[in-house]
Amino acid sequence: MNTLNVNGREHTVEVDPSTPILWTLRDTLGMTGTKFGCGAALCGACTVHLDGNAIRSCITPISAAASGKITTIEAITDGSDKVGAAVHAAWVKHDVAQCGYCQSGQIMSATAFLKSLPKGKQPTAAEIDAAMAGNICRCGTYARIRSAVADAAKHIA
Repeated sequence: MNTLNVNGREHTVEVDPSTPILWTLRDTLGMTGTKFGCGAALCGACTVHLDGNAIRSCITPISAAASGKITTIEAITDGSDKVGAAVHAAWVKHDVAQCGYCQSGQIMSATAFLKSLPKGKQPTAAEIDAAMAGNICRCGTYARIRSAVADAAKHIA
């Protein structure tokens, strides 16, 4: 038995401690917002937050999260997280999603990035690109992603 804190709630799961967080979220807890992309931490589709840091859940075992707090796209976009709400609203405003598959990972990375900035800091395009470099968008909406992140930063300043 393993206990995980996911989106502020304790969950007891009966899975091997080496099971990736991704599969525990999707298969055991039924939280399908986090996507499987490559399985090798190269595309970012599986991004979640562990203690506020963006991580790749496809390679991170649940044992690494035993004493931490996992936050998923479900919590970031439910309106209770100010930064997540700003990012989500900017995503819609800038019509970022095309196929949508990578979007939960993109939003999770953008939210972690904006939360890491000093209050009021407006990131440059280069800083946004560097922060989002670990997330691949098969549709190539990178310019809209950059615009949405910049817009969200303005709204939380």
